[in-house]
Amino acid sequence: MKRMAYIWLAGVVVAGMLAVPSGAQSDSLGDYARSIRKAKDDGKLPASTKKYDNDNLPKNEGLSVVGNAPDGDKSAEDNAAQKTDESADAKDTDEKSKEKQKAEDEWKKKLDAQKDQIDLLSRELDVTQREYRLRAATFYADAGDRLRNSAAWDKEDAQYKQQIADKQKALDDAKKQLDDMQEEARKAGDKSSDQK
Repeated sequence: MKRMAYIWLAGVVVAGMLAVPSGAQSDSLGDYARSIRKAKDDGKLPASTKKYDNDNLPKNEGLSVVGNAPDGDKSAEDNAAQKTDESADAKDTDEKSKEKQKAEDEWKKKLDAQKDQIDLLSRELDVTQREYRLRAATFYADAGDRLRNSAAWDKEDAQYKQQIADKQKALDDAKKQLDDMQEEARKAGDKSSDQK
């Protein structure tokens, strides 16, 4: 028990010693900044060099970032050649972007047409399934009809099931074709981005 009391007392003493120096520094950052600004205004500190930011950055003049200024005649020729290269690059970039946009539009049209086809097939399948369920419910609800027309119902039942299977297969094929088209479009997009 004594040992725990000593450890606790030592912790309190250490915490008190650490708290004293932090309280000694009572000036805030704002007070320090005001004192520095006042010292600059009074001339006690040397004036700093001009600092540029977005508000006072010159817009009409060129800034030399690295190195010496090039010779006058050579600079004009270099600038003209550079502008020619930049305009040629800009034309190439515009043409590439137009071609890319055209290809993307073509793929979008193809994919939209395939999605419309899938929607149509899906609706046809849904209508056929509903019609089958309605006919089956009607047939099984009337016991006399089941006894009289069981052979005809078996034939109709087989036809409906075949129609449903065919439409389901066509829908599955259309979905697979859409997946393949999307993969081709993705690969075509990757190839066009690789050419840059």
